[in-house]
Amino acid sequence: MKQKIYIETSVISYLVARTSKNIIIAAHQALTTDFWQQIDDYETYISDIVIQEISKGDQTQAKLRCQLVDKFPILQIDHEAKELARKLLTIGIIPNKCPEDALHIAVAASNGMDAILTWNFKHINNFFTKRKIRQVIEDNGWTCPEICSPEEFLGNKI
Repeated sequence: MKQKIYIETSVISYLVARTSKNIIIAAHQALTTDFWQQIDDYETYISDIVIQEISKGDQTQAKLRCQLVDKFPILQIDHEAKELARKLLTIGIIPNKCPEDALHIAVAASNGMDAILTWNFKHINNFFTKRKIRQVIEDNGWTCPEICSPEEFLGNKI
């Protein structure tokens, strides 16, 4: 059985973006390309919030981002996901100015994803927040997906 993974916007953006002059970001972009070559090994999902975010900005880049994900099932942002996201924001685990980050987490959790793949180390894949995120999700009766970067997810497969 394939693992069910949720792809957060930053992964898609890194895949399409022009190679960064920042060596860390450039490495993340290269690792994302390596990961993408194995994407068919997983049940891959996105959400309406991913579609909204990747559709913004430069229209040429937005079109490329949208084409990359057009084959993936889109998870809906239902009442349960909105409520879970609200809790993550209300408690202060995710800053109120970043409701999209809370929605990514909540949609993945409420749809039983095995993992959330993200390059967002500030609010999602952060040592200090992951434990708190897991606690809120589990306190609300869900299983928390593993939160990781594509590099962490693939481990020695790259």
